[in-house]
Amino acid sequence: MENVFNEQNINFLIQGLFLTLKIALATCIISIIFGTFLAITKNYGDKLSRFLAACYIDIFRNTPLLLWMLAACFVLPVFFGQFPQAFWGTVGFSLYTSSVMAEIIRGGLNSIPKGQFEAAYSQGFSKFFTLFYIILPQTFRKIMPALLSQIVTTVKDTAYLAGLGIAELTYNSKTILAKLTSFEEILTMIGIVAGIYFVICFSLSMLVRYYAKKTAYIS
Repeated sequence: MENVFNEQNINFLIQGLFLTLKIALATCIISIIFGTFLAITKNYGDKLSRFLAACYIDIFRNTPLLLWMLAACFVLPVFFGQFPQAFWGTVGFSLYTSSVMAEIIRGGLNSIPKGQFEAAYSQGFSKFFTLFYIILPQTFRKIMPALLSQIVTTVKDTAYLAGLGIAELTYNSKTILAKLTSFEEILTMIGIVAGIYFVICFSLSMLVRYYAKKTAYIS
């Protein structure tokens, strides 16, 4: 097992793990912000903006994630210049995930009674401040379990970036696997990577369960 548990391999996996976490974090932040914009636009925009937001959401949600990663890495640099593959991979990942986040957030928006708007307007709140201070805080409290579940999925889906040659955890493990010769070493390496993903995603899943139980108890 010396070919598996050596300093070079461990450092290589840690580097991939850090990049995986950075991409997942950046994707989640971008997707929640852009997804919120899309959800609000689809629900409360004018006819044209609602149509455009709906088209964006439907197109991205009904096409493969890897396709948009490939498009971001090989098409966008032609128009916006050369950046690291990890940057463009994150862009494609975020464009896709934003459409999923938008539908989660829109479901939360639809669960808020319309009387909340009427009460806010009667107190002199504009539509923007009503959304920002009253509607969105309630929305995010309601959708937090679904939002956290999508974050778990986002962490796992970073593995698609290996297909673009981006040195995240899965890609780096594949590089190490190519150097291993025995079945036991290969099985051990696969188990290590699966264990890393499991620990991260299971921890997040437990957070989802804890939050869901806590909110159910409070309500």
